Amino acid sequence: MRFAAAYPLFTCAVLYAAQVQFKSTVPLVIAPTTVTDAHGHFVDGLEEHELALYDNNVRQTVHLDYDIDPIAVVVAIENGHPVQPMLDKLGNSGILLSQLVAGGAGATAVLSFSDEVREVQSFTNNPDLITRALRRLRGQSEGASSLDALNHALRMLDKRPPGERRIVLVIAESRARGGQTRLPEVVREVQRQNALVYWLTFSTTWIPYTDRPKTVGDRKQEEDRGKFPSEDAKLAPPDTQPMNLLAPFFALAHLEQPNLAELFSRTTGGRTIGFLRKRGLEQAIEAIGQEVHRQYILSFQPPSGEPGEFHNIRVEIQGRPELQAKTRAGYWAVQ
Repeated sequence: MRFAAAYPLFTCAVLYAAQVQFKSTVPLVIAPTTVTDAHGHFVDGLEEHELALYDNNVRQTVHLDYDIDPIAVVVAIENGHPVQPMLDKLGNSGILLSQLVAGGAGATAVLSFSDEVREVQSFTNNPDLITRALRRLRGQSEGASSLDALNHALRMLDKRPPGERRIVLVIAESRARGGQTRLPEVVREVQRQNALVYWLTFSTTWIPYTDRPKTVGDRKQEEDRGKFPSEDAKLAPPDTQPMNLLAPFFALAHLEQPNLAELFSRTTGGRTIGFLRKRGLEQAIEAIGQEVHRQYILSFQPPSGEPGEFHNIRVEIQGRPELQAKTRAGYWAVQ
């Protein structure tokens, strides 16, 4: 799939590019590329010479990495009060995140964010520890400081061994509410690390209607369940907060914020996937796992350009017009 120079989703990205002042050189640009046929099935086995990458419509010399590098994944989960129904759907996803996305040789970490960012689980390849961390998540405060969370996730990934592929999987609203980190700072760092960003989005308006009634036992930590069976079986109070008469106005202001999900997923080569129900969440994680393990990892030395200039890139399959290639939308030139 080609990304045209005037691709509309990146209007906000280009507007912010002028604010980004890069002060270090990115030696290589990494372009994870997914190739599918007319039916959407992944295509494996292509060789380096069959993958043509264009930077601002100029073909580049690329290197195809045939080695299978381990993957480090940070899962950043919004946990403000309004998203408790979403947190309830995550409880059994530890094995999917650990085994399908990171893979057996990879490592997964979990952080949560609302007004503040918290590291919930350090890097591990134990799916049980990931599941335990997910089940302990509870809604806190009202914010959604997505940029703070992305920045923290990138700091965690920066400490990983240099040979690993780096992925941030954000499960949150598509726009931020609150936070201290500026967008150019995160754009610069995600590009420096050549990290992939995937974003699973949901609506705080509709997702509460998909939640089943919770019992007192559901609301207890795993180690405390079963001690008082009759009490655990009782229905728990609904997850509602006092009515905020200003909420509609805050929601309108929220829509004026940039769509971070589209910005980071498209420019890094990831994907944005929306979900409503638990099965939709699980299918989205499975789709990401399939994609990251079927990608062609292309790299090239970027040509010189004006600092802050956005370069559009695309990949074509030579002699195979029936195949489609999806890669990152581009990158910003650095000094």
